[in-house]
Amino acid sequence: LSAVSMGYIFSAFGWAYLLMQIPGGWLLDKFGSKKVYTYSLFFWSLFTFLQGFVDMFPLAWAGISMFFMRFMLGFSEAPSFPANARIVAAWFPTKERGTASAIFNSAQYFSLALFSPLLGWLTFAWGWEHVFTVMGVIGFVLTALWIKLIHNPTDHPRMSAEELKFISENGAVVDMDHKKPGSVAASGPKLHYIKQLLSNRMMLGVFFGQYFINTITWFFLTWFPIYLVQEKGMSILKVGLVASIPALCGFAGGVLGGVFSDYLIKRGLSLTLARKLPIVLGMLLASTIILCNYTNNTTLVVMLMALAFFGKGFGALGWPVISDTAPKEIVGLCGGVFNVFGNVASIVTPLVIGYLVSELHSFNAALVFVGCSALMAMVCYLFVVGDIKRMELQK
Repeated sequence: LSAVSMGYIFSAFGWAYLLMQIPGGWLLDKFGSKKVYTYSLFFWSLFTFLQGFVDMFPLAWAGISMFFMRFMLGFSEAPSFPANARIVAAWFPTKERGTASAIFNSAQYFSLALFSPLLGWLTFAWGWEHVFTVMGVIGFVLTALWIKLIHNPTDHPRMSAEELKFISENGAVVDMDHKKPGSVAASGPKLHYIKQLLSNRMMLGVFFGQYFINTITWFFLTWFPIYLVQEKGMSILKVGLVASIPALCGFAGGVLGGVFSDYLIKRGLSLTLARKLPIVLGMLLASTIILCNYTNNTTLVVMLMALAFFGKGFGALGWPVISDTAPKEIVGLCGGVFNVFGNVASIVTPLVIGYLVSELHSFNAALVFVGCSALMAMVCYLFVVGDIKRMELQK
């Protein structure tokens, strides 16, 4: 496949993921996080598993089949991050949300680091098909664990009255999934509420900031291994090991960014400064990815990529900001709109990089594109967002 064709296949996930964000957010507000997330996990696992069988189709149809499977994968996964934001808002006081959100947001990097060597070995030893079948089976197991272990705060069998009172009085929206008839969630995703979100300067700054932050993410999730193979001449087996290093740094940065933000709040700093400072520092570090264009030393390249991914993780506080700012009646819907903006990058980034590599026969311009996106995310939070506070709906 050409670089452009691979770009389209990589972006298939993003098309469906983006299209389902607002409907997925509304479904979460209407039916609750646990129920919607259960279906999301199950169908994600199913379509991941089925990707292992696309080689059964004629060669002419293989690309189309893979595009379709990745499209359905995005369709299934769409409610997951808005659901994560709702669960954090329901279970955690304001002073703990940064850490909680950072853990769920950075867990994707930990899994990338954990599974990259395994998936690289599976590809080398058994063939690429087993990457998908093994991950699909793991997904089915996680679905069963989710059904058994996850509860709402008010329904958890081991929740004490004291703990419920504590988290509720300190900002947790514990009754989020107990909607009354006629509530905002029950009445459907009204255009009026979406218009309010899109006309609020603070929310727009957060939304566009997430787009630029996700541009960095999608470079690492799609083109990074190919960059190491084509631009730096590494073997697939070595890439499986090396790719885990930036991912681990991204995980560490993600957790530390959330912990640092919550620490600043506990030290008495404003919510605005406590959220913005890690974002600005993180994006400055992420922009150092451009320096990879000025060295052929593979060790130094991996170190710079690790630093950039650490910075991206450290500054990826969009989800705690959404938990802090979303109108409490439509946290899921607001998370969906937020994720629409963020995951435009899942379509644009693979395509832009594919065209840049195809036309210029080098990743140099692609790394400049990614580095400048980090700086633009910083600009959004410094000059557009303003004070961070919960938005009130005009009903």
